[in-house]
Amino acid sequence: MTAPRTLSEALYAQLESDLVMLAALDPHSRGYAFERFLTTSFDAFGLAPRGAFRNTGEQIDGSFVLHNETYLVEAKWQNDRTDAADLRAFAGKVRDKATWSRGVFISNSGFTDVGMEAFGRGQPVICVEGLDLYETLQRRIDLADMIARKVRRAVETGRPLARVRELYP
Repeated sequence: MTAPRTLSEALYAQLESDLVMLAALDPHSRGYAFERFLTTSFDAFGLAPRGAFRNTGEQIDGSFVLHNETYLVEAKWQNDRTDAADLRAFAGKVRDKATWSRGVFISNSGFTDVGMEAFGRGQPVICVEGLDLYETLQRRIDLADMIARKVRRAVETGRPLARVRELYP
């Protein structure tokens, strides 16, 4: 499926450029800029985002609404791929909310194979890699549709990670 006609070629190109430009920032600035980029992207695709917020004792990197479901967001831009410990910590934050809560863990560097295996199946979290974001923008795929396909694949298989190139062959 391609993007809705309301999202212009220029906006896709700008978002794609903004994502690539994040790599040039220093690590501290890059993390916050990545969160802002995600909020801007969610907004562009009509996902009613909320930026980072704090609850007592925890930081949530943001949230968005897809098909009347609210998703909590964890965003990581680090050199190493994300492992099971980070995934479990975020899944714990999601589980501490309402029983119907869901989360999206977005790791620019991706996830370790061992981490994905150890994290397991049946989690309330789906995973998005930086390459997924780049391919979504580069191929002009609707971000909301990409996330919806990842959610469906997770429900059908129990696996939290399905790559864009698998979902859009």
